[in-house]
Amino acid sequence: MAARQTIPREVELRDEPRRPEDDPTLGVPVTPAARATAPRHRLVTMGDSLTQGFMSGAIHRTDLSWPALVAFELGLSAREFTYPTYEWPTGPGGLPVDLERLAREFDRRFGSRLDLLESFRAAPWLRHHMDAIEDHWERGEGARRPDAGEPFHNTAVYGWDVLDPLVVTEARIERLLGRPTGDDVLDQLVEHHMARAAWPVLRHASGGDPGRSVLDSVAALARDEGIETLVVVLGSNNALGSVVSLETAWTPANYATLSLAGRRDARVGCNLWRPSAFRADWADLVAGLRTVRAEHVVAATIPSVTIAPIARGTHQKVRPDSRYFPYYTRPWVTDEDFDPRHDPHLLEEEVRAIDSAIDAYNETIVASVRAAREDGLDWYLFDLGGLLDRLAARRYVDSPWARPSWWEPYELPEALRRLDPVPSTRFFRSGPQGRTEGGLFSLDGVHPTTIGYAIMAQEVIRVMRTAGVTFLDRHGSRRADPVELDFDRILRADTLISRPPASITASLGLLGWLDERLDWVTRFLPFVHSPL
Repeated sequence: MAARQTIPREVELRDEPRRPEDDPTLGVPVTPAARATAPRHRLVTMGDSLTQGFMSGAIHRTDLSWPALVAFELGLSAREFTYPTYEWPTGPGGLPVDLERLAREFDRRFGSRLDLLESFRAAPWLRHHMDAIEDHWERGEGARRPDAGEPFHNTAVYGWDVLDPLVVTEARIERLLGRPTGDDVLDQLVEHHMARAAWPVLRHASGGDPGRSVLDSVAALARDEGIETLVVVLGSNNALGSVVSLETAWTPANYATLSLAGRRDARVGCNLWRPSAFRADWADLVAGLRTVRAEHVVAATIPSVTIAPIARGTHQKVRPDSRYFPYYTRPWVTDEDFDPRHDPHLLEEEVRAIDSAIDAYNETIVASVRAAREDGLDWYLFDLGGLLDRLAARRYVDSPWARPSWWEPYELPEALRRLDPVPSTRFFRSGPQGRTEGGLFSLDGVHPTTIGYAIMAQEVIRVMRTAGVTFLDRHGSRRADPVELDFDRILRADTLISRPPASITASLGLLGWLDERLDWVTRFLPFVHSPL
């Protein structure tokens, strides 16, 4: 294990979490500008994996992302809300590895239990499975240059941080992907998989100019008959890599003083931004967003990534009234087996520092929305961070003494409350009789399930209704309030919930074996920055 980094002095360690903002307007009234004509583009989104629709280790079902769910509720057609697709119906799934599809194939071939004999039998199958994915994306149909076209309405790309929509271009991606790749039988990860996922987005963003960024393409959509609502959900990847890798790699002390190009390069190898570094990057993003002619802009806060069950708190909390456990390690490492001398882990103080840094990031985001409204811009806050706090099972739901004074549980939709067990933020587990735990996070322990994305969509809809956005039914008629998703329909689409694989048992033995064989957590979840 690498030497632990010292927590920067500018990070103020906090005993209490940030209080969420209940009012999307932050109490600042704005009189919207008179509309001459209705904007052509009713919904445009910028973001990372949470907005692209990444789940269970892969970008695959972009039709089930929260923006696609919101677009459906707006009454938009497939031509009126566009996004890239990564469907490979006859193969093993999307980029980089669809853990749900892999688990189902394991069930079919080997049953629901992984013992020593089955692990020997499964090893050749796993190599073949991974080789098929690698061949498709590096040398097969998936390696072909994507078609060009108008900018997508969902411009999100997994792994992106606040700076990427400003600095990553088609030209940079194609230079990277133009380098020859080998067919390494021992290292079967799709090379540059994040760049391959970004390629179709940037091909469409370029508009014939390979130097255009995603932000440039959003501005172009605004000039093309206008944008009604632009939603921006960025910033999780300015901290998430620390939880995925179980190591902190802070940005350099001088990061905020560097130019935009200098910061683009200085972040390589970093997984956790100092608050001053985040402020510098967010200021550049906000400056660009202020030039986009959108009627409404919605900016989201960043969730506490330490709640994600990919990092499991061990043993009991350090105190009954604390949010924190003494150590955080992989979810398949039991308390009895955990050894801090050998197992990767974060310490309580490091997790507190990560949360404190995110609180500082969110204060920057809130301040930018308030400043925009004070300047007469119709910006709104979607407090995604507060939403996850209200769902956090081990941190607050199961620990009454640790709850801050403002905390109250999030009321799940009735269709989800009827499920047994009720979905939670614990790691997903299932068996031959069905799901036994979790349900809001997918098999990678970082990204939501489809029902989790639907909860995000529902809360974005509430903010959009506050902004006065009209939602239409499939016949074009105005929908009455409250505008609510059909969670029964969403449940049918969520295959992990409706048809859970039997092999994700209480011990998480399959996922632990896969991590031992593939190191999938640190190699498939792309949250330590590499040069693009």
